[in-house]
Amino acid sequence: VSAGVAALYSAAPALHPYRVPIALAFIAIITWGNLRGVKESGKIFAAPTYFFLFSIAFMIIVGVARALAGDLHAATAEAMPTVTKQAGLFLILHAFASGGAAMTGVEAISNGVPAFRPPEWKNARSTLMVMGSCLAFMFIGISWLAHIIKPIPTDDKTVLSAISTAVFGTSPMGHVIFLVIQGATMLILVLAANTAFADFPRLASFHADDAFMPKQLTKRGHRLVFSNGIVALALCAAFLVVIFSADVTHLIPLYAIGVFTSFTLSQTGMAVHHIKEKEEGWRVGLVIN
Repeated sequence: VSAGVAALYSAAPALHPYRVPIALAFIAIITWGNLRGVKESGKIFAAPTYFFLFSIAFMIIVGVARALAGDLHAATAEAMPTVTKQAGLFLILHAFASGGAAMTGVEAISNGVPAFRPPEWKNARSTLMVMGSCLAFMFIGISWLAHIIKPIPTDDKTVLSAISTAVFGTSPMGHVIFLVIQGATMLILVLAANTAFADFPRLASFHADDAFMPKQLTKRGHRLVFSNGIVALALCAAFLVVIFSADVTHLIPLYAIGVFTSFTLSQTGMAVHHIKEKEEGWRVGLVIN
């Protein structure tokens, strides 16, 4: 959500001082959407996803075409700070942790297989393949453009906004396209929080059933969603936004720690499962996990 707000104030710098209340408002909207139920929230969140995919794909295609034509140049002639050159292994590990955070969300499909139409497993697998392909295309494309343009992020401007400005220029039409891309980025980043709101309440209810979390998390609301889990997550999210002032730079390390801790635990659990059950093809599964 904070990253989405960053995309917003990158396009409208005057909103930077109001980033915390804007982030809280977005959390409230997502909470409301999920309390309405799974089908309703899916319809609300589908259109911005396609909007973002097409916008970023357009930016990457235009950027690559301009670069191949020799018409795309570095955004700044400034040299990177000397400390960056001397950071070495620490910088690489930091980049790995921050970049690895981009992989999050793919687990939402495996967690939500029962929500798919029959045959659930086949539709979930197809969705995962499409999602992985889109992620790879966008991640590699944006990284390559960043390598060519060499944008330097600031407190009130994201890397993606700097790339978009360099690709489309400062003409009236270029500025309109820049605003469209920033709008699409803001929407997809804010709505990406829906992954947690869709999955945490369900997973928390499993833990609550086994008495590892409060029993109240097993309660379903009148829309048959785990309303207590949704509200609890919203309050925690709002708390983090307030104490970190919706600053992505400070939130990303916390996010990466949470992500890799949970991924490591889940992969360890799967490895133990393969060793215990020894089902068909368990050795390949063990190696992958």
